Amino acid sequence: MPPAVATPDVELENARFEHLLLEFLAYLELERGLSRNTLNAYRTDLLQFGEYLRERGIDPIEITAAQMSEFVGSLTSADGEHPLAASTVHRKTAALRSFYKHLRREDLIIDDPTVGLTTPRRAKKLPNVLNQAEVSKLLASPKGSSPQAYRDRAILEVMYACGLRASELTGLETTDVDTHHGMLKARGKGSKERIVPLGRQAIAAIEMYQRSARPELVKGRSEKALFLNFRGKALTRQGLYKIVQGHARTAGLENRMSPHTLRHSFATHLLAGGCDLRAVQEMLGHADVATTQIYTHLSGEQLKDVYFKTHPRAVTT
Repeated sequence: MPPAVATPDVELENARFEHLLLEFLAYLELERGLSRNTLNAYRTDLLQFGEYLRERGIDPIEITAAQMSEFVGSLTSADGEHPLAASTVHRKTAALRSFYKHLRREDLIIDDPTVGLTTPRRAKKLPNVLNQAEVSKLLASPKGSSPQAYRDRAILEVMYACGLRASELTGLETTDVDTHHGMLKARGKGSKERIVPLGRQAIAAIEMYQRSARPELVKGRSEKALFLNFRGKALTRQGLYKIVQGHARTAGLENRMSPHTLRHSFATHLLAGGCDLRAVQEMLGHADVATTQIYTHLSGEQLKDVYFKTHPRAVTT
């Protein structure tokens, strides 16, 4: 459908949507404490919705459930040729639901047009994990005694020992790590803090890095971040990704992993070793135990694989 010709009414609706969006993003940031990356994702998804409204001259306050359903349906056939992945449609629909729930809470609408929305079924995809031998190979990848080697060893050990997200690892400050008591403070989604145990090898790697590498990287400047780049500044997520990918290539795991793979491996190996699901939930910082349960399915798949490879009567010949 070609874009509608702009009219005073349409311009008013555009201005109204922009105002509502800014108010919603302010609520997410100030009251719910969402991260900048999450806010940007909401903004991008809702701006696409705003463009859809603008092209059709639809008031965001007066949109009907049928029109909302039509928009979601258009996402599955974007450009008429390249439908979006089901997971992307689910994310955009979740943003719409949150947006209109906020409008309803503020008494700006009476009926929520997102109630009853249906979305395409998502294929259940289990996260990629490394086995323990592959983890050992990766952790042994940083060689030598350069500041970068000590840093990278500490980074990989901590990510696997604590199951940290990339943003949590790069957000660590020197005061967040207590090697004497073997504890680490992580700041998760929504700035929620949690305490995670540190294993002996991670403690040793951190102490070696702090003693033999960090002073050289920081170059006498004042820097709170624990892990630094070669300029002595806080390591970024992009820098972390490059470090992990570089050692993944060295270990022959280039196409098998990202920084998040160590988090998946951490959870899977704990559950496979008999750790309580609720304890893993707490260490991962999941608000809902259902999110953690995917790792029980993954462990089950691994057990099934081992069973069919080893049981003498599992496969008929």
